[in-house]
Amino acid sequence: MLQIGPYKLSNPVALAPMAGVTDLPFRRLCARLGAGLVVSEMVNANPRLRGTAKTLLRTRHDAELEPRSVQIAGNDPLQMAEAARYNVALGAQVIDINMGCPAKKVCRKAAGSALLADEALVRSILETVVAAVPVPVTLKIRTGPEPSTRNGVTIARIAEDAGIAALAVHGRTRACAFHGEVEYDTIATIVAATAFPVFANGDIDSAEKAEAVIRHTGAAGVMIGRAAQGRPWLCGQIATRLATGVTPPEPQLEEQLALLHAHVSALHAFYGDFMGARIARKHVGWFLQHHPRLGACRQDFNALTEGRAQLRMIEQLKLRDGAKDLAA
Repeated sequence: MLQIGPYKLSNPVALAPMAGVTDLPFRRLCARLGAGLVVSEMVNANPRLRGTAKTLLRTRHDAELEPRSVQIAGNDPLQMAEAARYNVALGAQVIDINMGCPAKKVCRKAAGSALLADEALVRSILETVVAAVPVPVTLKIRTGPEPSTRNGVTIARIAEDAGIAALAVHGRTRACAFHGEVEYDTIATIVAATAFPVFANGDIDSAEKAEAVIRHTGAAGVMIGRAAQGRPWLCGQIATRLATGVTPPEPQLEEQLALLHAHVSALHAFYGDFMGARIARKHVGWFLQHHPRLGACRQDFNALTEGRAQLRMIEQLKLRDGAKDLAA
């Protein structure tokens, strides 16, 4: 059983931290549907941002699956350490450090995956954060800054020496972003070079793919990112496949719509009606992408501005004649 510090996970399938996606309602939903670990949206280490509405929402953990994992982002070791302490005081049981995000607005500040180009700074941040908090610290990285300078193995060894409890590796470089083939061979090399648990991440979009990636890389677990958007049950499907060798079927469309209804209702409650309705649009859009025959509903849904109207529309989809056939 995969363990992070004192915490034994129920299964080795983690939901990746994704800005604008893995808020508290989505984390709760994915955990309820079988994810063994869920990680928050990244929280900026800058103390001046702590009082913003965005940060206050990102640091809520009520009724959340344990261990509660919070990802922090920044480039100053002392500031990162203080951010770790601050989030532990708010209930974080695991601190995750972001060195994997390729977004330009993050990398422009020399944070996220931009840090991989400065191995000395990586070591300083990791050692300082680990020393600052009494909880396990994990790390998410890429395979290097760019294909010509893949240093994922070196970074992983630095992390292990610094006391990092577990590592997640997205199998692309910072420069590759989300393009090109995932370097599962590089992940396998990182696994072979270290002793702590490694989560393989990148283009894992089915239970069968997850099983194949673990077999190929020897990773202790998998981390699921974009493939869970619109399919919050995917982590649970993968966990069952890894445990039993059998992939459970996706929920029937009627059940999927019931889950969507509950999720959208939770977004309204969490963010308030105005912001909740806006944020619900992208989650519903991701869901509809997996049901082409329902795709025409997306424009109509996006035109709705009130939460009650959004919920009524989802209910109408549930009641539509022949709804089960629309999944085809």
